[in-house]
Amino acid sequence: MNFVEMLKNLWESTGVAQSEWQNYVMLVIACVLLFVGIGLKKEPLLLVPIGFGMLFVNIPGAYAILMKEPTVTDGVASPGGLLYYMEKGVEWVIFPPLVFMGIGAMTDFGPLIANPKSFLIGAAAQLGIFITLFGAILIGFDGAAAAATAIIGGADGPTSIYVTTMLNQFDLLPAITVAAYSYMALIPIIQPPLMKLLTTKKERAIKMEQLRPVSKREKIIFPIVITLVCGLILPDSLPLLGMLMLGNLLKECMVTDRLAQTASNGLMNVITIFLGICVGAKAFGTTFLDVKTLAIIALGLVAFMMGTMGGLLMAKLLNVISHGKINPLIGSAGVSAVPMAARVSQTVAQKEDPNNYLLMHAMGPNVAGVIGSAVAAGVLLSIFGV
Repeated sequence: MNFVEMLKNLWESTGVAQSEWQNYVMLVIACVLLFVGIGLKKEPLLLVPIGFGMLFVNIPGAYAILMKEPTVTDGVASPGGLLYYMEKGVEWVIFPPLVFMGIGAMTDFGPLIANPKSFLIGAAAQLGIFITLFGAILIGFDGAAAAATAIIGGADGPTSIYVTTMLNQFDLLPAITVAAYSYMALIPIIQPPLMKLLTTKKERAIKMEQLRPVSKREKIIFPIVITLVCGLILPDSLPLLGMLMLGNLLKECMVTDRLAQTASNGLMNVITIFLGICVGAKAFGTTFLDVKTLAIIALGLVAFMMGTMGGLLMAKLLNVISHGKINPLIGSAGVSAVPMAARVSQTVAQKEDPNNYLLMHAMGPNVAGVIGSAVAAGVLLSIFGV
């Protein structure tokens, strides 16, 4: 073998020689996500693990190592790659329910209990899911693929992963998870224009009355009742909704503080890291960059925008019924992203009046949206599940 052939063989063995142009595009996108998370400090807990996972898997030659399946040759076992095992938490639908338990342990349902009308806003904000479902079917998606795409409108990453996995739409999982988490991170950019479009200056300046105090007994009974009612009516919602309510009960019952702290801190942080890396690692260039991915991302944006508009319009209706006592801005918080959507409602309101404090009022529809997205997931699974 001469020197030229040696150099040729060395070059062909490198990851660079084995890569496709799509990998380099994804590396650029990964760096953009990392910049947004670190440099701009926009949802870093989500975007940094996702961006790094995307970077991780698209480095030329890395995919074959990280995603290697375990093998047995002549009785000798060869272990699989790191991400092969880590992604079992997604494939076997372990991570999403655990995230919901952590969310429940961090969530105060008091504003929702104090203002039950928030349930209507949270339900209306799921409008985007079902409008997009029919839209996706009309453009050629089958039922399961349309349902998996439409759930992006709930603005809830774990729910999107759960529904997509349970419907066996593994080929769509990369696009759906990246779209869902990206739109969650972009809430402060996407929602305000819609909020200003659908509300008047006078409506945005409405100050709402202070919420009534909620007793500890009410907070303890609430997760039990919600689990029983929703479980009896829609059992498919229980893996997400039940874990959400379990986490909240651990927080509110005052006898399981250690468990609540573990669920909301240590366990939640670990699962967030693993889930973020797995989501990013799903965005492998040669399988991610295609026409169907672009269609899913576009439909996901439509779903998210329609969900925001549905919540706003319901809040406007409630404002009319209550003779001007409800600020319609809280309607945008009806999507599931807690507490980001509620903070956006507060920010937009304070641009009209710095002394207007809507955060706690917006938290009611926001946590109702979490429940609503879990229920919507159950509905889709009961219709399209196998």
